[in-house]
Amino acid sequence: MKTKYIIFICILFSSILASAGSLGEELPLFSIVPFIGILLSIAVVPLLAPIFWHRNFGKISAFWAISFLLPFIIWTGFDEALHQFLHVILLEYIPFILLLLALFTISGGIRLKGYLAGTPKVNTLILLIGTALASWMGTTGAAMLLIRPILRANKTRKNKIHTIIFFIFLVANIGGSLTPLGDPPLFLGFLHGINFFWTTKALFVPMLVSSVILLIAYFLLDTYYYKRENHSVNEDQYKEPLSIDGKGNFILLAGVILAVLMSGFWKPDISDISIHGIHLTIPNIMRDISLVLLTLISWRFTDLNIRNQNGFTWFPILEVAKLFAGIFITIIPAIAILRAGQKGVMGAIINLVTDTAGNPVNTMYFWLTGLLSGFLDNAPTYLVFFNIAGSSAPENMEIADYLMYGIPDTLMAISLGAVFMGAMTYIGNAPNFMVKSIAEENDITMPSFFGYMLWSILILIPVFIIVSFTMI
Repeated sequence: MKTKYIIFICILFSSILASAGSLGEELPLFSIVPFIGILLSIAVVPLLAPIFWHRNFGKISAFWAISFLLPFIIWTGFDEALHQFLHVILLEYIPFILLLLALFTISGGIRLKGYLAGTPKVNTLILLIGTALASWMGTTGAAMLLIRPILRANKTRKNKIHTIIFFIFLVANIGGSLTPLGDPPLFLGFLHGINFFWTTKALFVPMLVSSVILLIAYFLLDTYYYKRENHSVNEDQYKEPLSIDGKGNFILLAGVILAVLMSGFWKPDISDISIHGIHLTIPNIMRDISLVLLTLISWRFTDLNIRNQNGFTWFPILEVAKLFAGIFITIIPAIAILRAGQKGVMGAIINLVTDTAGNPVNTMYFWLTGLLSGFLDNAPTYLVFFNIAGSSAPENMEIADYLMYGIPDTLMAISLGAVFMGAMTYIGNAPNFMVKSIAEENDITMPSFFGYMLWSILILIPVFIIVSFTMI
C-alpha cells in the first residue's frame, strides 16, 4: 500500500510543477507514470502471480486509471478533466470496444467443423486465408473466425505456441493493411479524408512481401517441429467433412462492414450532438447503434450449440474491455504530450522525424510510429503522426490530400508502422490480447509479455528492416 501512495504523491507533485500553456505543453513527464504502470502490470504481474492477475486484472486497471484521474482533476479542475475523460471514452473507447464486441460475437457464432489436420501445409493455408480476410472483415473478425479452428486442428500437436504467435503476427495485424476496415488506425485515416482504396494501392506490396516472408518462415519452423513429433491418426476424424455452421452470421459481418462504411461516407445536414464540449456526429452514433443491434441479433438467433462447440466465452472480450479502459484513460497525457510536438517534454522525438530542411524523414516516421504503436494503442498513435506530418500542408489544401498526393511516402510509412508494429506486443492491437486469452482458455501456455516480445524482435524486426530499406 505504501508504494501506491508514493506513486500517487509523485504524480500529484509533478503535475503541480507543470508550466502554463496548452495541455500537452503543461504535462510533465511524470504524468505518464500511470500509463507505464499499467503496461508494466500487464507485462509482469501475470508472470509473477498468474492467479492473482486472473482474479484482479480489472481492479489493477481501475487503480492505474484512478491514479491518473484524481491528480488530474486536482490540477486541471473537474470540468477540464471531465472533458478529457469524455473525449477518450465517447470518441475512442466506446466505438473501439463496440466494434470489437460485434466482430467477436458474430465471428464466435460461425463454426468451421470437420476434420482439419494440424500439418505444416494446413496450418500455413489457414494463416494465408486469415491474412487475406483480415483487410475485409477486420483483424478482430478474421482472428476470431479462425483462431478456434486452428487451435482445434493442432490440439494433438506438442509444439503449437509458435503457430499462435505467427497467427497474431499475420491475421491479427499485418493482414489488416489493405483497407480502412482492416485495422483501427487506417479507419481513423479514412474518417479524416484518406480515400478508401488508397491504402490498398499504397500498402499492397509491403504487405505482400512481409506476409510471404513470414508465411515461408512459419512453414519452415512448423515443418521442423512437426518432424520431431509423434503423430497418431484417428480414422474417425476423417468421417466428418468440412462444413460451416452459423452461416447467417456472414450476413451480419457484412452489416458491420456497411455500418463502418456508412459512418465514413454519410454526411447528413443534421447537427452534431454535444456532450460537455464533445461533438458526436449522427453517422458515428448510428454506426455504434447498428453494431449493438447486430451483436444482439447474432447472440439471439445463433444456435447456442455452435458457440458451445466453439468454446465461446465472454472472458476474452471482458479482459480486453477492462484492460483497454485503463489504457485509454492513462494514455491521455502521453498522447497530449506527443501532440504538443516540440513544445512538449517529448519534443526530441518529434525532431527525429524531420531533417534540417524541414522535410519528413520517412524511415523515422515508420519506426517511431511503429515502436510507439507497439506500446501505446496504435490508433491514436497513428493519428498523432498523421497530424504531425500534415502540419506542413499548404493553407489552401486539406491535410488528407496533402498526405496522399504531396507526401504519399510519409503517409505510407505512418500507416505501415501503425499496422505492422501493432504486432510487437500483446497490447499493440486489441486482437492480440484476445487471441492470447482464447489460446490460454484452451490450455496453451502462452509466453509472458516479454517472452512474446522476444519472438517479435527476433522474427519481425528483420522483416521490418527489409521493408524500411527497400520500400519506404
